[in-house]
Amino acid sequence: MAEGPSANLPPHIALEDSFLLKPRIVPLALACVSLGLLGACDREDGEAAQESATAERTSPAVELTGTLDRSFAGEEMPQVTVTNPAGERLDLGGGLGEPVLLNLWATWCAPCVVEMPLLDDLAGDLGESVRVLTVSEDFRGAAAVEPFFAERGLENLPQWIDAQNALASAYGGGPVLPLTILYDSDGREVWRVIGGYDWASEEARELVLEAAATDVAADIEEDDIDAN
Repeated sequence: MAEGPSANLPPHIALEDSFLLKPRIVPLALACVSLGLLGACDREDGEAAQESATAERTSPAVELTGTLDRSFAGEEMPQVTVTNPAGERLDLGGGLGEPVLLNLWATWCAPCVVEMPLLDDLAGDLGESVRVLTVSEDFRGAAAVEPFFAERGLENLPQWIDAQNALASAYGGGPVLPLTILYDSDGREVWRVIGGYDWASEEARELVLEAAATDVAADIEEDDIDAN
């Protein structure tokens, strides 16, 4: 373990401190963590990784050992606008009127790279039941994202981009990547997964469908209230 005053702090806390001290370097400072196999990238590592994304893309097999966290349940989707390579904008605030699985990722984040094909398959299987939104935190924007999608043949995921890391800031300034949050149709959080996750597993699919179940429960409760 590294020496120094922050040696005993969890990686995300150390990152949050750096963002609070130097908010203008947010686009360069965002780092990724693969829980269990990869350590946290510090600010310098995160910047260097974005400049040499190919090295991260060819990393050895990464274990997807993300952590499920329900402690933020009920929180609203951040008021953030993202864009795509075509210049289209998407306003996330207030929800999108349908269940959403929101994934923050980057081309230089090894577990993110492993997850993307799994999320692409998941999005294809879910169809309209849950909308999968992938948002890149690469500061190079479309220049990094478009080739990444083309090289991997990702057909079911959108190429939304948050090059200024406004969305990352909304989640505390220095979240672990990948970060995946499930929202119900009202834009309320159901759960989040911190770190890489096996989205091809049956467990993952059951978790994602909780958003639809939450909507059904809310509709039943509303009908009961109207009946009374």
